[in-house]
Amino acid sequence: MNAPPPFGQFPGLGFPALRFREAGDVTLDLAHRDARVVDCWLALGEGEFALLWHMAEAPGTPVTGGLAHHAAGLRAKLEPFGLAGLIADHPEGGFTLDPHPCGPLDRTRRIGQS
Repeated sequence: MNAPPPFGQFPGLGFPALRFREAGDVTLDLAHRDARVVDCWLALGEGEFALLWHMAEAPGTPVTGGLAHHAAGLRAKLEPFGLAGLIADHPEGGFTLDPHPCGPLDRTRRIGQS
């Protein structure tokens, strides 16, 4: 039986990897390829996760390309938490991460509550 890699390392990389990344009130988890808001996982698709991970690497920097469907999916999954504004349209085209779209998250709010 193989022992799990040490925290923060992934086999084959040869160097420590960043496992978590913050995007405003969203925590991305590279090992799970998903993100969570407080204790609720978002069930991101592969493209949605990749887009959000990339945008969280450099908030405010526009990401361009055929990403509209991934951005729309992210917004839909963030909307129940009031965080759809995290994915902003960039005036010169593409999308960017706005880590503080509308103030602090109401951490008592759950999906389905108003």
